[in-house]
Amino acid sequence: MEEKDPGRDAALQAFASRDPERICRALVSIAFYDGDWQWVQDQCLQYLDSQNEYVAGVAATCLGHVARIHGRLDRDKVLTALHAKASDPRVSGFVADALDDMEMFLKP
Repeated sequence: MEEKDPGRDAALQAFASRDPERICRALVSIAFYDGDWQWVQDQCLQYLDSQNEYVAGVAATCLGHVARIHGRLDRDKVLTALHAKASDPRVSGFVADALDDMEMFLKP
């Protein structure tokens, strides 16, 4: 049985704080250190819809990190979400980078 990463509790506290800076740091932390790629993906997808452009941009970037680190994502789910944000000028660069990471690192 896999133990829950203690960093996840800190991430959940950061998410609950609604502080954009804490949320961004938590997203990066879980993208790099949490072993459950599906849970991380779902957190990133949730924050991809944030009204805060920095949070949404970091969420997109972290989806790219998950693709690179784990070599896995729910391709259809993530592509749909990223393409929906691709025309938003506030996050389009982050989205493009995440799409590039997915193309480069996801297993076929």
